Amino acid sequence: MATSTALDHDIYLFHQGNLRYAYQLLGAHFETQNGEEGIRFTVWAPHAVEVNVVGSFNDWDGSQHPMKKVNDNGIWSTFIPNLSTGTVYKYELLTPHGHLQLKADPYAFSSELRPNTASVTYPLHQYDWNDEEWMNQRKETNLYESPLSIYELHLGSWKNIEPEVFYNFREYANMIIPYVKDLGYTHIELLPVNEHPFDRSWGYQATGYYAVTSRYGTPDDFKYFVDQCHQHGIGVILDWVPGHFCKDEQGLRRFGGEPLYEYENPAKAEKTQWGTLTFDFGRNEVQSFLISNAIYWLKEFHLDGLRVDAVASMLYLSFGKEEGEWEPNEYGGPENLEAVAFIRKMNEAVFEEVPNVLMMAEESTSWPLVSAPTYVGGLGFNYKWNMGWMNDMLKYIEMDPIHRKYHHNLITFSLFYAFSENFVLPISHDEVVHGKKSLLNKMPGDYWQKFANLRAFLAFMYAHPGKKLLFMGTEFGQFDEWKDLEDLDFELMDYDSHASIKHYVGQLHQLYREHPALWEFDHQEEGFEWIDANNYEQSIVSFVRNSSCSRDQLVIVCNFTPVVYHDYKVGVPAEGVYEEVFTSDAVHFGGSGQLNGNLLHTSNVPWQGQNQHVSMTIPPLAVSFLKRTSTLEEDMS
Repeated sequence: MATSTALDHDIYLFHQGNLRYAYQLLGAHFETQNGEEGIRFTVWAPHAVEVNVVGSFNDWDGSQHPMKKVNDNGIWSTFIPNLSTGTVYKYELLTPHGHLQLKADPYAFSSELRPNTASVTYPLHQYDWNDEEWMNQRKETNLYESPLSIYELHLGSWKNIEPEVFYNFREYANMIIPYVKDLGYTHIELLPVNEHPFDRSWGYQATGYYAVTSRYGTPDDFKYFVDQCHQHGIGVILDWVPGHFCKDEQGLRRFGGEPLYEYENPAKAEKTQWGTLTFDFGRNEVQSFLISNAIYWLKEFHLDGLRVDAVASMLYLSFGKEEGEWEPNEYGGPENLEAVAFIRKMNEAVFEEVPNVLMMAEESTSWPLVSAPTYVGGLGFNYKWNMGWMNDMLKYIEMDPIHRKYHHNLITFSLFYAFSENFVLPISHDEVVHGKKSLLNKMPGDYWQKFANLRAFLAFMYAHPGKKLLFMGTEFGQFDEWKDLEDLDFELMDYDSHASIKHYVGQLHQLYREHPALWEFDHQEEGFEWIDANNYEQSIVSFVRNSSCSRDQLVIVCNFTPVVYHDYKVGVPAEGVYEEVFTSDAVHFGGSGQLNGNLLHTSNVPWQGQNQHVSMTIPPLAVSFLKRTSTLEEDMS
């Protein structure tokens, strides 16, 4: 590797933990040296006594292509001429203990199809993007005051050729994009697509952090998927796992014979709950590796955001461990101070390099200011999953309606903290697997009531402050919980109830996207006002969603029992004429058809803290959306 001032500076930044594009320095790169085309291999392996490049091109004989040390901090490099795209390779490392290791390249862009584990050379910049319009528009979008509804999916079980045999990213693009667009989602969120050895880890236990999994194709195939999504107006978010990595021998574990990417102290390194290892967040080179990885996915693949998995497991040394299995920090607390500092550093780097993307934390504790900027003491994400809302609502909606009045606080408590963070309301894969049942099958009651409960739950979710996320299958009422080795039960849509739910989700999204009151002030207190939060006896709540235009205001009334109420008084914030613009009880959604077909004129009699009210029909297990269509004066003229 040629020496230059720029190269020396990159190496310096790498060892300082500040090289944000480390994947351009490390890994396998196509170059021309001394007039010869070939590949430069560069790896960080400070514990290794000797490092060689091996592959089919040299019969896996390490003596043929030894690497040379570039510096005393463990960077090794060599140039091998006449190698091309698709070259299969590994690093052969001689450890201080005299053992030979065969390791995949930590910075490889592609890998062999499992169960094979070698890295594969692949050029980084050959794809011709056609999403300029989307990317320019993204720069101008206010993420917080825009609709955001996410369809979370696992490619291999959305649809497959047969169990463990999958379609290509390009084929998935042609199938998924029209489906998601028809449903009205704004974004797709993919479970991890970096290389992982075990299908049933769903990508959350990785070996190749820079390698697009070969299960679904090449890096360019994945770029095509994202490109096509963007051309059809759909954003793409990727699940990303900087908290831990799996222990498979070809991976990062004991790279060069000693702990390197993981903590040296087993009490900090071991993720006993998952059988994985924690990154050493205090090691500078690991910081360069992870921060560069986040930027790599966002920049090179034009992704619109990362959902950062298991943030709580990074923040707490005690996460998933019993007393005596972890050691407190220097102040005696359970917080991993190095991880906290890393997370802040990572988010600062991401937003400086790739402005206006989504950095979403799946953080399950009450850690404060997760989605606040670092300069005010926050972690620097711009969104946090609202796990409290999710747990409360699922607990509530699974109850028989006769018991719900005793647990009314479960549907109201979230509004005490709804604006403390920028929240996403998630119903993710974790809630419909491992015996938890599908969302539809969580619902109590007979067949009709299950669907009515599901419609009411979804309508309440979309009316509640916060952005939205639903896992695949929910949109048509998957009865079985997520079967990760099989594809979705799309054949259920041959039945009216399931076809009606899919139609309902599409119409709910249309309502959501067309009414700024449902998203413009998601993170501001003025965007929400209770009308009646206290009617626990009838399990009815009503509230207002506001926007910057008062005429866009919506009144939402939710009934979580199967009882119909006629001439039910609901206080409204302004006098005039109200229209029911949406109800989950409509017949074409599978409901009972208890509609408010006539315009609702306000009565000038105070009610529920409002100066006027309307009398309406409250449908069973349903949510009604009312909008003021005219003032009283306009109606009389």
